[in-house]
Amino acid sequence: MKLQEQDLPMGKTIAVVSGKGGVGKSNISINTAMILTKKGYKVLLFDLDVGMGNVNILLGRSSPTTLSDFLQQSMPLEDIIYSTPEGVSYISAGNGLNEVLHINDYMLEKLLSGLRELQVNYDYIIFDMAAGATAASLKILMAADDIFVVSTPEPTAITDAYSMMKFITLEKSTSRFLLICNRADSEKQGKEALDRLQQTALKFLEKIVIILGVLPEDGHVRKAVLSQTAFTNKYPNSPITLKLEKIVHLYLQEANLGALEEKESFIHKLRRFFIVEVRK
Repeated sequence: MKLQEQDLPMGKTIAVVSGKGGVGKSNISINTAMILTKKGYKVLLFDLDVGMGNVNILLGRSSPTTLSDFLQQSMPLEDIIYSTPEGVSYISAGNGLNEVLHINDYMLEKLLSGLRELQVNYDYIIFDMAAGATAASLKILMAADDIFVVSTPEPTAITDAYSMMKFITLEKSTSRFLLICNRADSEKQGKEALDRLQQTALKFLEKIVIILGVLPEDGHVRKAVLSQTAFTNKYPNSPITLKLEKIVHLYLQEANLGALEEKESFIHKLRRFFIVEVRK
């Protein structure tokens, strides 16, 4: 008996976002993908930093073909997927998402069909969002099952992270917010920053957000960046690797709890957001 699409298990979608650049968002995306892969999950990392290719740079790899090639040419989806030696798959958006806003219904359906196929083939799809997201990438952000909001303890970073959560909430997104404080001088400093952000979201947005944890300032990150490798692989016993492993473990527990709730699917939400844009 052939399974219907609605009967197939669909991978969870995570958007990793920050209110400003320079907080370590791409490093967290990459290393979260590495940890999940080591745990036996099939993970796809989707680089949405249009024109920058942070994932390629940090991993010391390249993506000769991108989402743009898939949408504009008769290129199979598998031809734009690349893999790291550790088993993490990744795709570069290129300018593909910008083009979605100017193409016909056929191309939009091709995008949605491709993303649906990826959800069937992977347990987790991690979207590494650009600091200055495009109109199209914001739709993916708002449709994602979960949103990792990354900040540092700096007041400006916290303010910008709150502004991002406010924007997403006002756009009627039902995604969950999960908070990570990066580059903290101490656990206490990071926890205080996350507590303020959590309480502000509850008071002004009436939104319950989940605190995932604090990542320390760690010189191993810079060394890993210079060698273009993931810090979790190069320095598996470093303080930041051990803390991120705990954060991922906590997230998996939260993800299991969230799975019990009846939610609109990623593809259905994404289709709805694009249709609203067309009708404006």
